[in-house]
Amino acid sequence: MSAPPEEFYSEERWQNWLDRIKDEDIDPENEDSARLLLNLQDDVAIAVAKIVTAYDDDEIDEETALSELTDIRETVLAEVEFEDEEKAMLIDGVQTSLLCVFYGSEEYVAHGPAEDAEVQEYILEAQKAEAAEDLDSALGLVSAAGTRIISGDELDMSVTEEMDYGLVTEWVNGLDSLQSAMSDPEVVEEDDG
Repeated sequence: MSAPPEEFYSEERWQNWLDRIKDEDIDPENEDSARLLLNLQDDVAIAVAKIVTAYDDDEIDEETALSELTDIRETVLAEVEFEDEEKAMLIDGVQTSLLCVFYGSEEYVAHGPAEDAEVQEYILEAQKAEAAEDLDSALGLVSAAGTRIISGDELDMSVTEEMDYGLVTEWVNGLDSLQSAMSDPEVVEEDDG
């Protein structure tokens, strides 16, 4: 039995993560802090994966799926007010990473998986677009890679090893969370690992 649509993700859930980050002593170099941020990102990706899976399984229709995805995107990408600038930057990094998770999933629901290339090719082309300062094209290409991941293609993270750090590598980091969520949408906390 599928969850009622309003249970995919909530503003309260996002706020709970933000409150936890506000309360914790966050150091991105510290493994526990890094895991907390990754769990936050993965939690959102899992909610997205559940929506596209429910859509693929005909449990919800296209309109409902797109509405749910829009609700999560608007909640997660809303500006976060943190007094601690470093924490605000870390949340901004998570939001940036999740951008292509949202756009890729919305594109997938509306139009299906991109057909022109493999995941890695889209990412390499996105890197070229970013280097040429064509960020709209880069975003579109990484989002297209996201549609391929949702349809079952494998993202090999080694594709980013030679890349300069930038928006494309952040977006691909989000797609890595999406890939994990698509393969195992139930793991939110790594307590049993």
